[in-house]
Amino acid sequence: MDLRAKSRQKGWIDLEAPVTTLILTHPSSLLHDMGPGHPERPDRIRVIQRVLEAERFQQLARDQAPAADMEMLLRVHPREYIDALREAVPAEGLVQLDQDTILCPDSFEAALHAAGGACRAVDEVMQGLVSNAFVATRPPGHHAERSTPMGFCFFNNAAIAARHAQAIYGIERVAIFDFDVHHGNGTQDIFWSDASVLYCSTHEAPLYPGTGSADERGAHNTIVNAPLKAGATGEDFAHAITTLIVPRIDAFAPQLIILSAGFDAHQRDPLAHLNLTEIDFGWATKEMMSVAQRHCSGKIVSLLEGGYDLDGLARSVAAHVMTLMNA
Repeated sequence: MDLRAKSRQKGWIDLEAPVTTLILTHPSSLLHDMGPGHPERPDRIRVIQRVLEAERFQQLARDQAPAADMEMLLRVHPREYIDALREAVPAEGLVQLDQDTILCPDSFEAALHAAGGACRAVDEVMQGLVSNAFVATRPPGHHAERSTPMGFCFFNNAAIAARHAQAIYGIERVAIFDFDVHHGNGTQDIFWSDASVLYCSTHEAPLYPGTGSADERGAHNTIVNAPLKAGATGEDFAHAITTLIVPRIDAFAPQLIILSAGFDAHQRDPLAHLNLTEIDFGWATKEMMSVAQRHCSGKIVSLLEGGYDLDGLARSVAAHVMTLMNA
């Protein structure tokens, strides 16, 4: 059934109003738990679900994120890595892969649905069923390299979404804009030698994972890093986007824009030192929507990455999604 028809049948949207934005989630995101005190926790999804229940979000189309199949994963990650990750999942308790990245019995399933949700979002946007989509799942993905889990990440959801768009829809140019406060080393690594994907990032530096300097440009000059110093404000963020990120995306003329939507640059976040607010994230979303309108009929797929202060995360996601809805 057409997503718009299903949404209307279930009473999610007004019969006369056009559907512009799809939200994809899955219950497995609430089951992936890396232990007491870990900042990347199930409550992140709970606060997002709660804020998106408000009346102003009733026009959203909503669906569950399917699990990624092996073909989707293999476009980015070697089979040996996928199998090793699956085999490392404990029957009970926790298995620590590195200092920050931990498996529980439900972690692999959650990671499959996060990657699958990214691909489903691409499907719905590319088929014109919705203008844009936000995938509110966890674990995040932008630190995951081809064969290395790290930074809370197992599969690189943005990379999997980009490869899905290329393989299924023949897309020749995909732009990824990553505004998480931590540099997406995994995404950069995966696309370092690929002229068909433009990877752009704003992030705090120096900060984990230590990559993302301005002179890291990739084999084909398709890596664009705009590091921000600790204490940077929304004005600094906007300057980086308008003077560096937007011109490079315009010159690239993408057929799809993917957002690695991390909200940990918020001034409340405990893992970083930038001073952005939800207003800045709403503004950045609007800027990307303008770029998308110029080049790809507004096609945007947004994937949740970081954001660890629950109040800051909820407010930032609300601003981000409300802006997407105004396509």
